[in-house]
Amino acid sequence: MAITYVGGNSNVGTGSTISVDLTALTGGSNSSPSEGDLVVVIWGHGDTTNRTMTMNTSGYDTVETLRLLEGVVDIWLPDAKYTDDAVARRLSGFPYYVENNRAALKEIFRQVGDELVLDEAGIARRGMIIRHLVLPGGLADTPGVMHWIATELSTRVHMSVMDQYFPAYKALDDPLMGRKITPEEYEAALDAFDAAGLENGWLQEHEDCGE
Repeated sequence: MAITYVGGNSNVGTGSTISVDLTALTGGSNSSPSEGDLVVVIWGHGDTTNRTMTMNTSGYDTVETLRLLEGVVDIWLPDAKYTDDAVARRLSGFPYYVENNRAALKEIFRQVGDELVLDEAGIARRGMIIRHLVLPGGLADTPGVMHWIATELSTRVHMSVMDQYFPAYKALDDPLMGRKITPEEYEAALDAFDAAGLENGWLQEHEDCGE
């Protein structure tokens, strides 16, 4: 496998963090790079040995793609969006989302485990943080997502429970998606986090901004 670094900002120095969006690299599809060659687009060049590679991903990547990046990516930021394939297909256009997402999360977990390794300055250098966006009307099935992560991965996995959904474009006219979540809905998501026995996470203080 060839890992090609592309970019040219010489201000990126040793010990810095490089962030790459894997979804952008694969076009948002559940696919693998062709011919075993993965081109990682980053801003920076030179010696990357002491830099931290952070990978943003929708969590809809093939296991083959993720294994190509084993030992390259230090911090994974995958999404866990839904537990219902019909909802995933309607809202995100992802067929067979649940099976693929869970396989991806298990592979990332195999690579880095549940520990978030910090350096002396408190900056994360290795691990995974699973992101979950709470949706109106319980469409994301937050309790189901939390339960699966706690039972199939670990209660020590780090989570980011996000409340910033806002409707745009076609969602504005959708009877379910055409509003922001309520404080009660976000509070229920935090209750689901606790009920699942999850121990580590970033939880927000939800403010009702109206519809």
